[in-house]
Amino acid sequence: MSRYAGVEIGGTKVLVAFGSGPDDLSQPMRIATTTPEATLAAIVEVIGREVDGAGVDAIGVASFGPLRVDLRVPDYGHMLRTPKPGWSGTDLLAPLRQFGRPITLETDVAGAALGEGTWGACRGMRDYAYVTVGTGVGVGIMVDGRPVHGRLHPEAGHLIVRRDQVRDPFPGICPFHGDCLEGLISGPAIEQRLGQPGAAVASDHPVWELIADYLAQLAATLCYVVAPQRIVLGGGVGQNPFLFTRLQASLARQLGGYLPDLDSPAALTSLMVAPALGERSGVLGAVALAMQAHQSAARR
Repeated sequence: MSRYAGVEIGGTKVLVAFGSGPDDLSQPMRIATTTPEATLAAIVEVIGREVDGAGVDAIGVASFGPLRVDLRVPDYGHMLRTPKPGWSGTDLLAPLRQFGRPITLETDVAGAALGEGTWGACRGMRDYAYVTVGTGVGVGIMVDGRPVHGRLHPEAGHLIVRRDQVRDPFPGICPFHGDCLEGLISGPAIEQRLGQPGAAVASDHPVWELIADYLAQLAATLCYVVAPQRIVLGGGVGQNPFLFTRLQASLARQLGGYLPDLDSPAALTSLMVAPALGERSGVLGAVALAMQAHQSAARR
């Protein structure tokens, strides 16, 4: 049986796991995301031990971004300008090429979307989205079973949303846009708002009403632009069950009955779901990317 390395690079941690799917997956190895040099060296060390042991047929990398994911351009695999200090311009793939294995790169959210589409909440669907709310806000969009790419990959976490400055005087923390979606609802934004991390905030705190409203604006935009069959909400902030109830009510108000297929509580419950793969969506998505790289290399 083929064996793959899945690498999920997040803003605060990296997960590396080996296997071929949910029922054949090693316990993910956790690495702190520090400097690019130290982080990538630790990833290489973990994969190197496996290459020398049980073996690895291909490597999939799903990383925070923004990234250059277009194979046709010279800086493919490089990090673009990012709020993460020290990571702008990093070549993520160069250290991994020493293993001589096929490699595929995607954004962390596109990877998580692929994982959910291959084995999880979106299995059998062709058009869907994965939204993560954690260190940042990312959106992976799948259309006809493929991640959406254009000049860049989607960066919907930086959408400008409507903010009532009386109801919400918080100006946001995004270094590029201030009160864009990420600047208002990411984990660091919540901590700066309240002086405590989101995990410590009571599930019925009024801040979740604001966050639900902003996420509903994003969900409505996705519904109008992409018409997804499903939207999966992941990440640490996204796992608050109280948030889902408020989000669905807010989304119904945002849509205003305009989309008849979503004009019922049952339809909205089916549209907005938690990840079926839990916290493994991203690393399993990276494994799925490795599978694709292996299959593509075999066809050549």
